[in-house]
Amino acid sequence: MYDLRQLRDHLDLIRERLGRRGTDVPWDNMKALVEERRNLTMQVEQLRSDLKKGSDEVARLKRAKEPADEAVAAMKQVGDRIREIEGTLRSVEESLADLNLRIPNVPHESVPAGQDASDNVEIRQWGTHPTFDFPAKPHWELGEALGILDFDRASKLAGARFAVMTGAGAQLERALINYMLDRHTTQHGYREVLPPLLVNRATMTGTGQLPKFEEDLFRLKDEDYFLIPTAEVPLTNLHRDELLDEEVLPIRYTAYTPCFRREAGSYGKDTRGLIRLHQFNKVELVSFCPPDQSQAELERLTGHAESILQGLGLPYRVVTLCSGDMGFSAAKTYDIEVWLPSQQHFREISSCSNFEGFQARRANIRYRTKGNKKDSKTEFVHTLNGSGLAVGRTLLAILENYQQADGSIVVPPPLRPYMGGLDCIRK
Repeated sequence: MYDLRQLRDHLDLIRERLGRRGTDVPWDNMKALVEERRNLTMQVEQLRSDLKKGSDEVARLKRAKEPADEAVAAMKQVGDRIREIEGTLRSVEESLADLNLRIPNVPHESVPAGQDASDNVEIRQWGTHPTFDFPAKPHWELGEALGILDFDRASKLAGARFAVMTGAGAQLERALINYMLDRHTTQHGYREVLPPLLVNRATMTGTGQLPKFEEDLFRLKDEDYFLIPTAEVPLTNLHRDELLDEEVLPIRYTAYTPCFRREAGSYGKDTRGLIRLHQFNKVELVSFCPPDQSQAELERLTGHAESILQGLGLPYRVVTLCSGDMGFSAAKTYDIEVWLPSQQHFREISSCSNFEGFQARRANIRYRTKGNKKDSKTEFVHTLNGSGLAVGRTLLAILENYQQADGSIVVPPPLRPYMGGLDCIRK
């Protein structure tokens, strides 16, 4: 979402910078609406000026006890014309606002140009890929053989793209959630939040899910509530329509929540296992900071997500997403991808993004700069978030990277205190 003054004065520049995304935006329609709004606004302002002058003239005539009927009739015509133009202006502004909400964020200047994931740029790797003297099995085979993952019964309960975890599988999922939250709150300084899983339309609009991506969301049939696709949504909107003091920034939140996604465009992709589910658990990290700190905050937040994988001994890499592969609201994104031995490939386990002022403008989250009231000013904060981490994908990475020849799974040492000292999952 963009300031209307920006759209009016710098539309061609915004259009040029967004061209790096390859996004199809009806710029001619946008330009026409911006110009029409400007012209209508000028007409209303001129007519209001005429109305004031006419009102003054009517008052003068009445004081002088002169005929004022003609002047009154003229002013009525001006008033009617103002109401007519204001109605048109409201319609134009509604169309402009809807179109504005559908335009993605401008990529940061450091984002590499590209069209899709093949143009993403690897910036570092960590850890050593495990080597096995046996064929590596995929996590769903390991989990089903151990009796800790049950996809057949999940399908009976809810359909495709759901999972049931039982026994040590459920225990491992819970251990991961607690390990992540403990690390982020005690070592990284985040404040834990337990938010609602159902949110309203304004909340979804604030972070950019609406109006463009409504088909990807689960919505209640008889109420205008949506199941959250990520805790980013409620955490960011905690400060919607608020004016913060700069002294309280940065604000850092973490939350564990189930997440719900329709995966409407994922037919045929990752149909087995835990990688792409309609419901999954995730620990989220969200930050609010002044604009001049947001790039450093992105590096910091990404490092916190990486630290979870390092603590668990899971090999991974970090890539910078190219302009054509970034999410709608992001100005810059790092993806963290964990190594999966069965696929001999890295798969996304976290996405860490700087949204700059894009979400804050939609959600109206401002801060007052330091100094006395006379010298201070208000600006939009910058918002950031990242997965710290996707819990199910972390679990499947443990199953694959810590598998043994007999099908058992070694429990990473940091998780053992959360699992009653259990060091290996066996059938």
